[in-house]
Amino acid sequence: MLLRDIAHSRTGDKGNISNVSVIAYEMANWPLIEVEVTPERLRAHLAWLEIGEIERFALPRLGALNFVLHGALKGGVTRSLALDAHGKCLSSALLDMEIAGPA
Repeated sequence: MLLRDIAHSRTGDKGNISNVSVIAYEMANWPLIEVEVTPERLRAHLAWLEIGEIERFALPRLGALNFVLHGALKGGVTRSLALDAHGKCLSSALLDMEIAGPA
């Protein structure tokens, strides 16, 4: 299944750092998201981005994960030659991740 089937996402950016969150639609799906969406899986899924350090913060009472992606924006909005140097499109890219379905 795709992550987007059980979660939504929000993003933000500051300089060369993007902040990406994954939020379960229903708390029953939180344990699956917590296990399946790891920094390693995120790095592999977004391999084209060449991300530096990835920090993961779990927010279990909210059913959410927050990832801080260092070096993800090719220098940031004012320094990058990328067409879209903002982190906004990363939420859609993340939600395309394949995860195991519920048991």
